Amino acid sequence: MNRAAINLPNVAIVGRPNVGKSALFNRLIGRRVAIVHDQPGITRDRISAVCTRGTQPFVVWDTGGIAGAGESELTAQVRLAVQEAIRQSDVLLFLVEGKDGLSPIDQELARMLRRSHKPVVLIINKIDNERQENLAADFASLGFQQSHSISAEHNRGLSELLETICQLLPSPVAAADIKHQTSNSKPRIEIAIIGRPNVGKSSLINSILRSERAIVSELPGTTRDSVDISYQWGGQEFLFIDTAGIRRRGKQSSSVEVFSVMRAERSIRRADLCILIVDLTMGVTAQDKRIAGLIQKARKAAIVVLNKWDLIKPKRREKRTIAQLADETRARIFFLEYAPVLVASALTGENIEKLFALIENVRRTAQQRIGTGVLNRLLRAAFAANPPPMISGRRLKLFYAAQTRSGGFQTAEGALEKGRLLAKQRRDLSPPEFVLFVNEPRLLPEIYRRYLEARIREAQPYTGLPIILTLRPRSESVTRASACERNK
Repeated sequence: MNRAAINLPNVAIVGRPNVGKSALFNRLIGRRVAIVHDQPGITRDRISAVCTRGTQPFVVWDTGGIAGAGESELTAQVRLAVQEAIRQSDVLLFLVEGKDGLSPIDQELARMLRRSHKPVVLIINKIDNERQENLAADFASLGFQQSHSISAEHNRGLSELLETICQLLPSPVAAADIKHQTSNSKPRIEIAIIGRPNVGKSSLINSILRSERAIVSELPGTTRDSVDISYQWGGQEFLFIDTAGIRRRGKQSSSVEVFSVMRAERSIRRADLCILIVDLTMGVTAQDKRIAGLIQKARKAAIVVLNKWDLIKPKRREKRTIAQLADETRARIFFLEYAPVLVASALTGENIEKLFALIENVRRTAQQRIGTGVLNRLLRAAFAANPPPMISGRRLKLFYAAQTRSGGFQTAEGALEKGRLLAKQRRDLSPPEFVLFVNEPRLLPEIYRRYLEARIREAQPYTGLPIILTLRPRSESVTRASACERNK
């Protein structure tokens, strides 16, 4: 959701489980965001995106199904989340399923929606053809003036529905007003909250926002979709991405779990910074290491939060214990050693406010550069002190080095995730990239790469950021070096 979306009207899709809310959500926004599956109760948290298919853009919310079968401990929280979406919305889309007919749950939801005194559009879904139009008559007794028969799966009746929605929306905010409100804002920072199931990812979001925005339960797998949540703090706009718990795939993994993990992995690629949540009561597990490996592979800025401090907090020597926990974590996740470690409790809120100071420190660090002269002297001294190993009778030679001006690195997948607009704008948390012109890039072993990165960090720590070394062969050295010299 872009910055201007804050000023757009809100439309919420409400209905019982498995009537097609997520399918309608995806149709309205024109792409697959919400997970669609025949299993009831897939959507639990609210997810949102901007719909631009009609005459006026609006934010559409996909809510969890009320009164889903099973998982009774979640039902009340899902209901509260739906009620909050109703309260914040300008128009309500009441979705029912034509083939099932009117149910007691539909009647209960109708009473809830009427009490909101908001414009309601009754939508009878899964009317796939004209022969099934008579099924809509069962819902006339609900008494809503605006109603449409559609098939979200087959895109039937969506144009007429969009026209009705846009007629009910409040007057749009003038584009000039939106520009005035956002012109002084810093670029938004997108942060993915990553971790195993039930380590406290949603609890951390709620603690940051100081509200029950994300559904929290001790039942693993409560969050299934990746949920985007906008937040402003200290004049900076953030987009927190609450992801599904990443568990190791096994033979018993359902298709829903597989889709959820794929969404979480995609959230890592599109985020500017990843916060890895680790359960202190269990310590760093093998799965935590695998997830940290995903962050490292994506070359993302990172912070590690050791959660549930309230459960192991000692009565004495707190600072010493915190330092020990941080050191043990760095030793276990040594390949993510650049990430600062925060010991906190999402439940009590202890140390959560320090998270924003860490994020700001990473952002400031990302703006730091090492001068070309300093960098070349530093690397030549590193080569002299510890020469590269011989490989097939040859040794790596360094001719020239420079830090790229953009400091940006994006994989092809990451660029697609961010879209063309974000790919063009400068990224505040881009990792530093250094181009080394050498005789043969294949002569650089991984252990020596880590050695060079360590020497660079002695000059500039780059806290929270991976260091990217890009090697160019000697044939490119003259033209590339000249280009880098111009960018000094």
